[in-house]
Amino acid sequence: MTATAARMPAVFFGHGSPLNALAENRYTEAWRALAATWPAPRAIVAISAHWLSHGTAVTAMEMPPTIHDFGGFPRALFEMQYPAPGAPRLAERIAALLAPVPVYMDQKWGLDHGTWSVLCKCYPDADVPVVQLSIDVDRPATAYLELGSRLSALRDEGVLVMGTGNVVHNLRVLDRREDAPPRDWALRFEARVKQCLLEGRIEALAGFQQWGDDAARALPSVEHFLPLLYVLGTRREGEAIRVPFDGIAATSISMLSAVVGALA
Repeated sequence: MTATAARMPAVFFGHGSPLNALAENRYTEAWRALAATWPAPRAIVAISAHWLSHGTAVTAMEMPPTIHDFGGFPRALFEMQYPAPGAPRLAERIAALLAPVPVYMDQKWGLDHGTWSVLCKCYPDADVPVVQLSIDVDRPATAYLELGSRLSALRDEGVLVMGTGNVVHNLRVLDRREDAPPRDWALRFEARVKQCLLEGRIEALAGFQQWGDDAARALPSVEHFLPLLYVLGTRREGEAIRVPFDGIAATSISMLSAVVGALA
């Protein structure tokens, strides 16, 4: 890929429930509006909380399948397809950037709901090539910042680096009643994450697991936080980090999203 005049931002989306793919709400409207603020990407590298692996893999097929990696939802959600093309050459470029970290060229995974439930709102025509990068669960949190730093060059090549997850993700205490208030620890943890983002304290965010009881409640497992670290790793010196919107859904899911670099 050749360089472009405009550096693409990098973005983390709080993706929330897969049902957002079918819904129109303040979060899906915000996703759509946010994507409209930057140039159309030549391709997208997505890091989703829902592809965990031992080692690093990247989808390398021409047409990645739409993965319905959930259960108990309406049939309409299982019937949704997001037929974006793949980008095998971009997969090879990613492998070169991450070297000497070995990168497996995957031919089976595709696009999981962490990716397509957001992209179907941002790019509903599914005409932007997409590859997914897996999260190597055997690495420490600081390593994801380093991997993101190596991916940063893609931003000058018209590529959008996108992470999707949730900085608060506790399904054990989920409460979908409209009048149910957010958990106090969810509000505190999200606020602390937001403050660190706005102050550019990236290294502090990599230590989120040491944030005490609020962290343990906010993230009984950590995979939904890790895509944020890849995105933050792409930050260049002096670049702003913005939080265009946040909020706690269903009492224990943070919808906070963050953008590294210019919004336009």
